Amino acid sequence: MRRRSFIGKLLLGSLVAAGLVTGAQAGKKEKKYIIATASTGGTYYPVGVGIATIASLKLAKKYGMTFSAVTSAGSGENVDMIDKGEVDFAILQGLFGSMAWQGVGKYEGKPRKNLRSVSMLWQNVEQFVVYNDYAKTGNIMDLKNLYGKPFSIGKRNSGTRVSGETIMKALGIDYNKMKLQYMGYGASARALQDHKVEGMNIPAGVPASAVTQAFANIGADKISILEFSDEDLAKIQKAFPVWNRYIIPKGSYPGLAKDVHTIAQPNLLVVSKDVPEETVYLLTKTMYENLPFLNSVHKATKAMSLQKAIEGLPMPLHPGAAKYYKEQGIKIPDRLIAK
Repeated sequence: MRRRSFIGKLLLGSLVAAGLVTGAQAGKKEKKYIIATASTGGTYYPVGVGIATIASLKLAKKYGMTFSAVTSAGSGENVDMIDKGEVDFAILQGLFGSMAWQGVGKYEGKPRKNLRSVSMLWQNVEQFVVYNDYAKTGNIMDLKNLYGKPFSIGKRNSGTRVSGETIMKALGIDYNKMKLQYMGYGASARALQDHKVEGMNIPAGVPASAVTQAFANIGADKISILEFSDEDLAKIQKAFPVWNRYIIPKGSYPGLAKDVHTIAQPNLLVVSKDVPEETVYLLTKTMYENLPFLNSVHKATKAMSLQKAIEGLPMPLHPGAAKYYKEQGIKIPDRLIAK
């Protein structure tokens, strides 16, 4: 385990109050679990913090379990950290989860069979934000107008970068002709504001704080979120069938006066197969019994429900999660039962 080298990056979802871990668990060995998220300007981090917070509050005293959330470069680094034993849980893009489990794309010939699903979460909405000088039509193909210009595609080992490159490749947009910058969400928004980049790639639940920051500080009269046509979506689905139509409602961001027709892929919570069944069962149960709390953390979690919990999962469920869903009367297909 390499947790010690990782401690510097830890950001507790909750500094569990001393009163929670008291005499009631005296003699018990405290069990600490880490959830990998992404950069702070997106949706993964606040939701990961929310999950860690409610799980620690509900499980620390009785079960001696505490959870913390950690920032990361996103899906790519999260898969690596689970492999190395640095984290126990992680939030991943559906695209990354599918690639990792099948051993394709970034993981060609090296499937990550140590991963298990816990739950589908919310939709990861593609938000390509550019200055209006380049948004000649408002369509995603306007990214070609950024050839030779600085564009933030996400951190190097992030799902943001991989999904952005996958989308552009499917549409015949040569991202190598851009001056690519590898930044997290908050840094991307600041760079856009300062004209250090002319566009940014922000796949996240709506509203994403980085996009809110950009619209608030730059103005809806100067930047746009590019749209995808049905033809664009069909080309992207042909490459990886994980995306679907998504409409960002007007008013979602400061000054956004009309709906934006974009696309989205699902996000999921995954866990190492080595995490005990009881831990995963209790975390899953706690999440779904406290959805109002998560809804208060980020609006994107309002898409979460037991009815959608196992939709589109790319890998088998951890036995702990499967146990909870069975108790709730959810029928689990054979493909999601871990062998």
